[in-house]
Amino acid sequence: MFFERPDSGGEIAVLVHVDFPEGHNREDLNEFRELVISAGADPVGLVTTKRPTPDVKTFVGKGKVEEVADLVRLHKAELVIFNHSLSPSQERNVERILQCRVLDRTGLILDIFAQRARTHEGKLQVELAQLQFQSTRLIRGWTHLERQKGGIGMRGPGETQLETDRRLLRVRVSTINARLEKVRAQRDQSRRSRQRSDVSTVTIVGYTNAGKSTLFNALTEATVFAADQLFATLDPTLRRLNVDDIGEVVLADTVGFIRHLPHKLVEAFRATLQEAAEAQLLLHVIDAASLERDDNIKQVELVLEEIGAMQGPQLRVYNKIDLLSQGVARLDRDEEGKPKAVWLSARDESGFDLLKQAIAELLSEEMFEQQITLSAKDSRLRSILYEAGAVRSEEFTDNGDSLLDLRLQLHDFRRVLSKAGVAEQRFIHQVPDHWL
Repeated sequence: MFFERPDSGGEIAVLVHVDFPEGHNREDLNEFRELVISAGADPVGLVTTKRPTPDVKTFVGKGKVEEVADLVRLHKAELVIFNHSLSPSQERNVERILQCRVLDRTGLILDIFAQRARTHEGKLQVELAQLQFQSTRLIRGWTHLERQKGGIGMRGPGETQLETDRRLLRVRVSTINARLEKVRAQRDQSRRSRQRSDVSTVTIVGYTNAGKSTLFNALTEATVFAADQLFATLDPTLRRLNVDDIGEVVLADTVGFIRHLPHKLVEAFRATLQEAAEAQLLLHVIDAASLERDDNIKQVELVLEEIGAMQGPQLRVYNKIDLLSQGVARLDRDEEGKPKAVWLSARDESGFDLLKQAIAELLSEEMFEQQITLSAKDSRLRSILYEAGAVRSEEFTDNGDSLLDLRLQLHDFRRVLSKAGVAEQRFIHQVPDHWL
């Protein structure tokens, strides 16, 4: 298929980076190198320049394009990669001058996603984003289809090649959207099932290569692929995690974010990212040792804002403290005493007790911690409370009533009452007003 990568990797590539002033166009050069290597290219040369704004025709200007051409000829490069988003006309103009393939930052990220996708849903999402991206580049991207137009019986009247290509693209996009709708329906059904069972979802988000999958594996003893490369994880993974005082929660590992994450990718992965939007708690994993730490935090929050996931509770998890000169595991709290950040090392598994403590506190704001009185006829309720592990201590009165000291989540207490056939009104006066 057109969007699949060739089997042979390691394409020789020349890199182009423009150092713009602070603003929307500014990109990080070190991150660009990591992206290129993650894609499997072999960077042999780098051309950099400073400009206040992009050149309309070639993005970098005629002189710099000639400099790139010299490097292409010198190294016999097959590919030139820009660390910026190019317009279709800029891409075609540069290709015409260099006589080799040109790829911009968006196309590079899409290529990496295409390599990382493993599940059927992930592959469909990536292909959809690629098709939408290529729709503006039909002149270059689909010229191979012209070969299908020649020959006896193949000369159809009326429709131009470009119109044919656009029609083929629309049909494929429509087919993928229909398949994704089925996947989204299944995912929504699973999410509603978890909500009905009152199982809290904790979703891990963060900048790519912040150590999310390493943390996920260490917490859940899972075997999600984790590597020191960008976008090592693409497909979401769910596992159960036991937290003291809370019980089992669902922990979700998600795709990493990046600067200027292509909007079409955000749209294509909206169903996947919905795990973050509807989670009871977000763990924002941050590379504590990164020089771009603060900016990476802003980039993640921009994507979370776009998918509507900034309103709920969030806990910052500063990972990789083992790379800091004075990295010590600790738990930071806000002015109200609530956990706001945990410093830990997923690789060394230090600070995990603080993380679980913070998760428990943030998910247990509606805890039922009181003493209730049960009579002999409440034996079924008493038994269920013991089965749920909610009884901290028990005393008996002179008339044989039980005084149970309870600690469990409010929704669990209500579920126990319902299971035992006991009306909530018997204990409703013992519940704080803000729970009603």
